[in-house]
Amino acid sequence: MLRAIEVGSADDPRLADYTQLTDASLRTHLEAQQGLFIAEGTKVITRAVAAGYPVRSVLLAKSRLADLPALDTADAPAYVVSDAVAERLTGYHVHRGALAALARKPLPETDELLARARRVVVLEDLVDHGNVGAIFRCAAALGVDAIVLSPRCADPLYRRSVKVSMGAVFAIPYARMPAWYDGLTGLRAAGFRLLALTPDDQATPITTALRAPSAPPGNRVALLLGTEGDGLTERWLHEADLPVRIPMNPAARAAGVDSLNVVAAAAIACHLLTHPQD
Repeated sequence: MLRAIEVGSADDPRLADYTQLTDASLRTHLEAQQGLFIAEGTKVITRAVAAGYPVRSVLLAKSRLADLPALDTADAPAYVVSDAVAERLTGYHVHRGALAALARKPLPETDELLARARRVVVLEDLVDHGNVGAIFRCAAALGVDAIVLSPRCADPLYRRSVKVSMGAVFAIPYARMPAWYDGLTGLRAAGFRLLALTPDDQATPITTALRAPSAPPGNRVALLLGTEGDGLTERWLHEADLPVRIPMNPAARAAGVDSLNVVAAAAIACHLLTHPQD
């Protein structure tokens, strides 16, 4: 049962988990050091608890006390503060009312994750937390089995990633590569065909590649997605089995619209990856 405890000061040490949530560098260091992450909003918090993440504490603005019964799923303190204290503590207006600090769970090894998957998305150095969260949401909604992150990829459990994903980061298993340079070796050793998504109009249409009869045993496919601006690195493009593209409308391409943003591309590609005959 949550234990409601009223706290009157943002400097109270019991609230340290919620300090300056808008300071990305501070939060990255603090959350890694403490093994925690922050979830925002009753729906997302409830999904995190259902996924087995232990609750350290809950922070609740007085104006949202009605949310307390919906969060009563764990034996943890619920610190109740005024809206002014919540804003001073976190660095922004907490309009969703409830925040929770949760303990992280150990990530699986990449090999362990791949052993249970057939369709995976691999993210190379995406640093925008919102884009990472949105791609997790697409992948989970469209039936992708797992996501593999390069070492420099943004943290899926950073508050903005969790918020944008609406808790989908808890619904799809993921792992982080130990190294980038030979990061694709393990995928190939596990029997995955590596498709590198690119806007290059010389690349094979993704539908053609996914419907090809030369699929690997078990039909295991890994879709590689690159950074928001530059796309995949030359090394990963070279290491992939095949560069693939989402065909653009010819008139749009003639007008200079030659690609989609990474989230839109991920949504389309994930649908095709999991429904190749559509």
